[in-house]
Amino acid sequence: MRSSRTLPPLQALRAFEAVARLSSFRRAGEELLITQSAVSHQIRELEQNLGAKLFVRKARSIELTAQGQGYFDSVQQAFDLIRSGTIALRRHAKKEQVRVSLLPSFAANWLVPRLARFTTAHPDIDLILDPTLRLADFGSDEADLAIRYGDGSWQGSENRLLMTESLTPVLSPALLERGPKLSEPRDVLNHTLLLPARPYDWEVWAEANAVDLRAAQTIKLSDYNVVLQAALDGQGIAIGRLLLIADRIRSGALVQPYEVVSSPRAGHWLVTPKRLQPTEAATAFIEWLTGEAASTEAGR
Repeated sequence: MRSSRTLPPLQALRAFEAVARLSSFRRAGEELLITQSAVSHQIRELEQNLGAKLFVRKARSIELTAQGQGYFDSVQQAFDLIRSGTIALRRHAKKEQVRVSLLPSFAANWLVPRLARFTTAHPDIDLILDPTLRLADFGSDEADLAIRYGDGSWQGSENRLLMTESLTPVLSPALLERGPKLSEPRDVLNHTLLLPARPYDWEVWAEANAVDLRAAQTIKLSDYNVVLQAALDGQGIAIGRLLLIADRIRSGALVQPYEVVSSPRAGHWLVTPKRLQPTEAATAFIEWLTGEAASTEAGR
């Protein structure tokens, strides 16, 4: 094992640091994945290189000499500095990730069209989107944060309102032209209503307009994206979440025959784990997301 004139053999230094820290040749060997005799050999070589005795070997224990203790203090500081520098380098070399659980409809119709602004501002962050109808399980570490639609009453998490939805029935121009007339709110009962898995947004609109939906003919569809497609195909009336479908209204692909209803029961929420500090990358995404949501609200 060769060394420079100023530096002792680095493998022997590793052995010395481990033995001094653990007070054991055997445990040092286990940590370094070498035999106890190999550790002893490296310590002897280091002592010869330095010209100083580092350990006092006793029957069942070892102790650092005064010179050994002083040298260990310096070596330990050097190793700690190398460790911290290595950790910092690896953090910079490897992009940080943010895992976001969110509804497919919110991802496709609101978030994805805006993502270029985030990736441009944060090229060092990898964003992983998990479009799913399930609630995020933060305990299993499957997501750093979630974006959900509803009234914000989820238990075991911190829930912050991003945007309140604007709700109104929407349908295709063809269905509006050929179907039963829509003069008053209760006239929706003469059409097939397209319901997502949890139709509370229909309920919010119906309560605000004193319409009893119990007698309505309905088709229940699991995902809001599917609800929208069915409405575009003229299969019935959907409840329009205008934050998600404003472009379809502007283009005329869907029409809204009634006034808009808003309620805190129907909003898009940022959901984060309780009592858990978000990572720097997650914090950057949260700040960007809340800024985008505020701009959307202000631009209504």
